[in-house]
Amino acid sequence: MSERRDSGMKVRREVLGDAHVDRAEAAKTPFDAPFQDMITEGAWGTVWASDGISRRERSMLTIALLAALGNFDEVAMHVRATARTGASPEDIREALQHVAVYAGVPRANHALKIAKDTYKDMGVDL
Repeated sequence: MSERRDSGMKVRREVLGDAHVDRAEAAKTPFDAPFQDMITEGAWGTVWASDGISRRERSMLTIALLAALGNFDEVAMHVRATARTGASPEDIREALQHVAVYAGVPRANHALKIAKDTYKDMGVDL
């Protein structure tokens, strides 16, 4: 393993939790292994491992970008990660309000519904 992949796996586990990463690793096949390695090195070992901004800020940016681009499949995963990154429900609400203004109300509304459902599953009172 490369140093960047090792660092990425460490950060990925810290942000998403061991259970999530273990499930993803167990589901990995030869077909998607190169992709998984690429995101572990690039997303987690480079972007998320950087100390340029806080993990709280990265959570807010990531959820806002996912919503703005209509990539809703990973919103719940990143909302769950806020328990480890320090982004509060209020932070996520504020980020999604920016999405509404700059990327569209329907996308922000859909992401807000996902966030509410995810927080409910997490036992977070809103």
